Amino acid sequence: MNLVPTLFLSNTFNKFFESEKSSGIVLLVCTAIAILITNSPLGHGYLGLWHTSIGGVSLEHWVNDGLMAIFFLLIGLELEREVYVGELSNIKNALLPICAAIGGMLVPALIHLSLNYATPTQSGIGIPMATDIAFALGALAILGNRIPSSLKVFVVAFAVIDDLGAILIIATFYTAKLSVWYLVAALLVWALLIVFNRLRVMTLLPYIIGGILMWFLMLKSGVHATIAGIMLAFAIPFSAKDGDQQSPSYMLEHFLHKPVAFIILPIFALANTGIIFEADWLKGLVSTNGLGIAMGLVAGKPLGVTLFCLAAVAIGICRLPSDLKLPHIIGAGMLGGIGFTMSIFITNLAFAGDSLTINAAKMAILFASLTAGLLGFLWLRLINKP
Repeated sequence: MNLVPTLFLSNTFNKFFESEKSSGIVLLVCTAIAILITNSPLGHGYLGLWHTSIGGVSLEHWVNDGLMAIFFLLIGLELEREVYVGELSNIKNALLPICAAIGGMLVPALIHLSLNYATPTQSGIGIPMATDIAFALGALAILGNRIPSSLKVFVVAFAVIDDLGAILIIATFYTAKLSVWYLVAALLVWALLIVFNRLRVMTLLPYIIGGILMWFLMLKSGVHATIAGIMLAFAIPFSAKDGDQQSPSYMLEHFLHKPVAFIILPIFALANTGIIFEADWLKGLVSTNGLGIAMGLVAGKPLGVTLFCLAAVAIGICRLPSDLKLPHIIGAGMLGGIGFTMSIFITNLAFAGDSLTINAAKMAILFASLTAGLLGFLWLRLINKP
């Protein structure tokens, strides 16, 4: 196999890595709290809290459509940075995580589809395609210096691309009713922000105002409103100088890291991981949908990531960094099976209004993510003995 030099980790990337690993711990704690409260005598009141109506919309809806738009904005800013100065800025370096992400989405989707084709749960095909960056990096952080630096960058790059794929799936397949005029209006606002970018309008205020308007128009269009977060990110000017604090994109990304990691995602976990363990909970876990999700995340992710990376290297379209070996790619694929945040998000869209199916799917996501994370951690620990 052809090798490329070990990647240098930028200051921005290091800050991002430190933030995400801490977020993974907080998310895990919030998930445990939500599950414990839901299955206690306080469970009914706790679930009812998230269905409290505020302005005619449930609190859970505000979290999933409102707060998560900010999460997607951060994902977009991170992707923008990767494109300009990160792993995706060089096409030869970018092709490896791109191939990994494609394989990591297609194989799990095919596994789920094979078990659920022409059934009411076929719409869950997008659930096992996602990767949770926070938890994946949390596992890598525990391993510390045992793992190559290039592996950290590789996992971030393919997970971000994976998230972009999930966003495209949400926009394409989980739009129930489309209002063309609202969508056109949202795109016009976006085009205006792009013009501001080209004119080098460097203050954040017009972008924030335009982003809020675009979010509202996207919400009314029927396309999931969180897509506005990604669109806004690519309209905000970015400086190619790493860590340039004059860049609006850098300033906003830096500002959003902690609120997203320690406020928005924990609230999302509290609102969406209230999984009810009924007497027959195992029945939902071994249903075709549950098995499709679990097998897609635990087996499909590492299989897809590994096979597509091997094929890409074999035909010569990309190369491995010098400190990465095949076992590292397999371990990265295992960690990619931690779906969690994005998988739960897609579950809510795929089975909207069907609380029983949503609960069973979330249970499958939880068990699969824990299994994938543990297997990936143990595998990488085994192959990187000090």
